Amino acid sequence: MSKKFLSIDRIARIGVLSALAVILMLLEIPLPFLPPFYKIDFSEVVVLLGGFSLGPLSAMLIEGFKILLFMLFKPTETAFVGELANFIIGCSFTVPAAFIYQKHKTQKQAIVGMTVGTLIMIIVGGIMNAFVLLPTYAAVFHLPIEELIAMGTSVNASINSLTTFVLFATTPLNLIKGVVCSGIVFVIYKRVSPFLKIKNH
Repeated sequence: MSKKFLSIDRIARIGVLSALAVILMLLEIPLPFLPPFYKIDFSEVVVLLGGFSLGPLSAMLIEGFKILLFMLFKPTETAFVGELANFIIGCSFTVPAAFIYQKHKTQKQAIVGMTVGTLIMIIVGGIMNAFVLLPTYAAVFHLPIEELIAMGTSVNASINSLTTFVLFATTPLNLIKGVVCSGIVFVIYKRVSPFLKIKNH
């Protein structure tokens, strides 16, 4: 990375945004129509703001520092697998959105970027949950995978297998997160961007 990228100004902004993101990440909200261990947070709002103003690589760094700071407040319960998956899923949303927006910084491009990012997050989130997160949670807590699926069935009768769990629990969670975070960023970005951008960037 160039010296220009590693300027004190950029590092300071990445640090502040990472701290704000972890505060939002700690404010997890359960959703009544999803299994109890599925909670939503809106930390990606801050990561998106950073990505739009500082670029996709900065978004990835904010996402990474957010996870590291989060683990200081809430130690891992999944041997870091959950935190790694959270980082990958978060980056799958924010990095593509920031990359697309950086090409042409218009409202239309921002909408395209966040839409593409949301779709990628839904796909990556589904894959990560089906093949990494849910099997890991089952192993760590010594539960058959069927018990986790049963938690989904208790709130949605359509959930009766790993595939339907991903379709009717994981997908709605990431869709809601993507839409809400994108909507918030769309409304506030122009107002806060002057405080986030680096001079001559």
